[in-house]
Amino acid sequence: MSTNGKNGKHASNGENESPDSHNSHPILPPRGDYQTLLSFQKAEVVYDITFRFAHKYLSRGDRTVDQMIQSARSGKKNILEGSKAALTSKETEIKLTNVARASLEELLDDYLDYLRVRDLPIWEPDSKEALFVRKLGRKEPQTYEMYREFVETRPPETVANIAICLIHQTNYLIDQQLRRLEQDFLKEGGLRERMTRARIEYRNRGRS
Repeated sequence: MSTNGKNGKHASNGENESPDSHNSHPILPPRGDYQTLLSFQKAEVVYDITFRFAHKYLSRGDRTVDQMIQSARSGKKNILEGSKAALTSKETEIKLTNVARASLEELLDDYLDYLRVRDLPIWEPDSKEALFVRKLGRKEPQTYEMYREFVETRPPETVANIAICLIHQTNYLIDQQLRRLEQDFLKEGGLRERMTRARIEYRNRGRS
């Protein structure tokens, strides 16, 4: 996740410095905008594709329509909510990011089921089609417009396979994100621990 750096412009007398400028353990560390997260961008593309796919290719009244759309929505929204919760609760950020990962895994299985029960091909990871989507998926930022032509003109099995490739990429990014969050938590702790450290440092400065 990206973070905002200091602007480097302080008055020489220190009057314009923030309250935490002398604190080596800020209580609320700076966070990046969730919209800059590649995992969120990809999850949003997955949602946009899934919404169209479910309504176009699944029968009206089929419970899978709502299930797939809700799984895609959960993947996107929980990355967003986790990022927003990061300012006050690292534990909540990790929990919500895990929910996003689980939701996308469920969605992945729905796409695989769609192809399997209809005897439609599932692309091999090293197939030319999968490699093309993976290459497209490395571009930043990720938007639905990059895939619109394929989603709107290709048969359902192609659209499903594109979604599968993107979900795999998103899950990979979320796995990396979770490992980083867990390392940060082990190193910095949660809000209470940061508040305790900040309070101790404040008292120590008062005694010096």
